Amino acid sequence: MSFENIILEKTGRLARVVINRPDKLNALNIKTVLELIEAFTELKGDAETAVVILEGAGGKSFAAGADIAELARQGLLNGKEFSERGHRLCNLIENLGKPVIASIGGFALGGGCEIAMACTLRIASEKAKLGQPEINLGTIPGYGGTQRMARLIPRGVAMELVLTGRVLKAEEALSLGLVNRVVPHEELDRAVREMAEMLLAKPPFALKANMEAVLHGSEVSFEEGCRLETNLFAITCGTEDMKEGMQAFLEKREAKFTGK
Repeated sequence: MSFENIILEKTGRLARVVINRPDKLNALNIKTVLELIEAFTELKGDAETAVVILEGAGGKSFAAGADIAELARQGLLNGKEFSERGHRLCNLIENLGKPVIASIGGFALGGGCEIAMACTLRIASEKAKLGQPEINLGTIPGYGGTQRMARLIPRGVAMELVLTGRVLKAEEALSLGLVNRVVPHEELDRAVREMAEMLLAKPPFALKANMEAVLHGSEVSFEEGCRLETNLFAITCGTEDMKEGMQAFLEKREAKFTGK
């Protein structure tokens, strides 16, 4: 599959998606968003791919928000389509059924922050900056930012950030829980790869079940969430991977998971 604004690479069970507009700080124009939707749709249906890394090219920016020249042309009707397209991408990433690790090496602003928040895990370099500055352009986040941010960090802080447009440095983002880990800039690639390798060693169905339990369980009542957890737990009990994991523990050896 050929792309103009992104790169999609697969190495065994690991896929890497790169937003490749470094001269524009990887700003998200419509073509880039459509290519990302195409790439993640392919990865969702790819049985071999188990973990995905999402990053921005150039080392300065994950994605520095929407392409302002395009955004400025949006009106009432095409503005709705513009937002729905971003929601489609973020929902696809969030519900991929496989862990997606955001490698944040610089700016993750506006739509870039929204895409990062849709990822399963976020690892940032010490140079990373995250935020939703849309208020300064006379608008609001359109890719789910008002919703995901208030689910990831305290609602009062999320309210402050979207109302002021204040941009967070990496350490503050970590203290709030907006990112999972902050590492020295030169160690970002290694840290992301290590996390990917750790996840690749886990049983695929149990990974998916854990993500579904946390993601969807947090959106319903506690009782409904517990019912979802019980059902998913029961399903894992019927897998070969659970039997292997238990046997390996009892035999004091490394488990060899097959995804069955």
